[in-house]
Amino acid sequence: MHPLLSPAVPSRRRFLAGAGGALVVSALLPARTVRAEAQGPAEGAGALAPKPGTRVAAFLEIHPDGTIKLLSPFVEGGQGIATGIAQIVGEELDVPPSRFVVECAPPGPDYAVVNGIRMTGGSFSTRSSFETMRRLGATARDLMIRAAAARLKVQDGELTTRDGIVLHAALNRSLPYGDLATDALKLKPNESVPLRDPATFRYIRQPIPRLDVRDKSTGRAVYAIDQKVEGMLYAAVQHAPRLGTEPTGLANEAEVKSMPGVHSIHRLPGAVAVAADSWWRARKAVEALKVEWSAPKPSGIDTVAADFSSEGMLAALKTSTEPGHVAEEEGDVATAFAKATKVVEADYEAPYLAHAQLEPPSAIARFAGDGTLDVWLPNQMPEVFQAVSAKVAGLQPAQVRIHSPMLGGFFGRHFAYEAGNPFPQAILLAKATGRPVKVLWSREEEFARDAVRPLSFSRFRAALDAAGQPTAIEVRTVGEGPIGRYFSMMMQTPVDPSAVEGIVAKPYAVPNRRMTFTKVAHPVNIAFWRSVGHSMNDAFYESFLDEVAEAGGQDPFALRMALLQGSARHRTLLSAVAEMSGGWQRGPYRSEAGMRARGIAMASPFGSETATIAEVSVEGGEARVHNLWIAFDPGSIVNPAIVKAQVESAAALGLSSVLFEQIVYREGVRQSQNYDTYPVLRREHMPKVHVRIIESGAPMGGVGEPGLPGVPPAVLNAIAALTGQRVRALPVANSKLTAA
Repeated sequence: MHPLLSPAVPSRRRFLAGAGGALVVSALLPARTVRAEAQGPAEGAGALAPKPGTRVAAFLEIHPDGTIKLLSPFVEGGQGIATGIAQIVGEELDVPPSRFVVECAPPGPDYAVVNGIRMTGGSFSTRSSFETMRRLGATARDLMIRAAAARLKVQDGELTTRDGIVLHAALNRSLPYGDLATDALKLKPNESVPLRDPATFRYIRQPIPRLDVRDKSTGRAVYAIDQKVEGMLYAAVQHAPRLGTEPTGLANEAEVKSMPGVHSIHRLPGAVAVAADSWWRARKAVEALKVEWSAPKPSGIDTVAADFSSEGMLAALKTSTEPGHVAEEEGDVATAFAKATKVVEADYEAPYLAHAQLEPPSAIARFAGDGTLDVWLPNQMPEVFQAVSAKVAGLQPAQVRIHSPMLGGFFGRHFAYEAGNPFPQAILLAKATGRPVKVLWSREEEFARDAVRPLSFSRFRAALDAAGQPTAIEVRTVGEGPIGRYFSMMMQTPVDPSAVEGIVAKPYAVPNRRMTFTKVAHPVNIAFWRSVGHSMNDAFYESFLDEVAEAGGQDPFALRMALLQGSARHRTLLSAVAEMSGGWQRGPYRSEAGMRARGIAMASPFGSETATIAEVSVEGGEARVHNLWIAFDPGSIVNPAIVKAQVESAAALGLSSVLFEQIVYREGVRQSQNYDTYPVLRREHMPKVHVRIIESGAPMGGVGEPGLPGVPPAVLNAIAALTGQRVRALPVANSKLTAA
């Protein structure tokens, strides 16, 4: 079983009254003399298992100076979740978000607020916890009011609150929350408390400044790469050139051992490591090691063989003859094709992609005198990393304390991707040396071992009637997705949803549809990547829809409008993005700067809806994007400034992926070793991004990822309009473009 599928058995974390004046609001537990115990088995009332997100003590500390510590179920990685959660809780608690200090909570069942699990990802954080966090704040506020009522000997209904203070107007009395925490500890929480009328919101839906801006701007923010513990060694690694091979010998071990600062040399699964008194010395030493590696399998795609290549893997996907499983089926596709006036066919493909995060991976492991283990590491699922760390160390999960710093880049990078993370290496080295060890991967080692977005392939067919309208669409997707790789035992279907999202459940009223999925496993370590399957599949589908429009003599914008007659929400978005751009015009047309054209695309990722228009030109054989207009409907929002920033950043990453990014394998080895061989979007390629948020009132959708999937197809469609060239193999940089 893959570590991600091995459920953690986290113990109950007991939150207690704080020393030094910090008081913890507790619903279930008696006061103690320390703020919180280390993770471990609970007793008595603490052994109860209330519904996640309901135990105030697990989340809030009320301090006498009016500040509040919020232990968040989610990891902050630049997406603004710490600020958003403070807004939600603060709204109901009646405390300004600026008075919150937000930290990532340790592992524990209280924090499993994402459909029964704990995860920061999938654009789920805010929408999955919105009501829970509101109720948490309201419950804590109710405790404060009841404690104040008892002290003032009045009825609860005579009291109001404002900015962390309970007020009694008639008595002209006020009691700060911090003064009431001790009394609140003695009260049983009400199971049902009223929530505020949204019409009275002061913080939710407001562009509250980010809580982490000052620390990030002044260099006070602490990332994993910044962390240190007393007495630690630094370790650098050299990975095997091919995944799955192992070190078999060291030709110059004694020579390297005598280098300055070197403490010890170690063999690890798929790697060698040097521990030293500084990371630079460790790196120079490990790079000097002459390592003999085991031989890979000569050929095939079941492992990373000596002849494995991206080209060969793509050929395996294209030539697969397995019938696959039906992912979506509606109507009579066979009959529609038999009666078609015209049939349109196209193959689309996308490469492996790296996460290419700014912060290189690192981790610290330290064994305590009692045999327990502390691990500091960037992660998106603390309980999973607790379980995996325990397995590596030979401990029980309750013996492992996970510390989750803010992430220096998100993008789906920080899940437990087998050989894609340094924390198991840190644990093994700490055990071997008897010292705390910090492992930091160089940029080259990060590019060598980062788990990658899967290379993918889809074959499209569409049937058109005499009027040029699509009557049927059929798609065959071949490959593998990260949900199937890591969560297959939880799936109820052989169809991997992460491999077909963006192709199935499209809003267009094509009467006959059939989409199938054929699994062909990748031998390389695959990963979630921002917007996951949507990142390439919406590019495929929306580009092909433009091909259908062209084959039927239809304008692509008009065709989409016609196919969305039954969806006012989607038509509203299309109308909005056209209006934002000054009115739809496909082109080519002449601007003051030369010939340009526009492309349109829609996407429905993570419960949200987007419509995107891209404006492009061609300069020196390369596509240049000048404007992106994005109409974004997430249903409802918490912080419009954060929403806009997330859409803009997602658009930048989507543009980078469609224009430049690719991981190429040759002879079993990745060819990209740093940013010089893995080009990403540069400043001069960044267009103007215009965002309009449209709150339709639909159930709250995601924000962090949905801005990405509409960008690649809008760019591809604009390129086709301008040049007449349809790019079906990403990235665009591989194609020489010529303006029409």
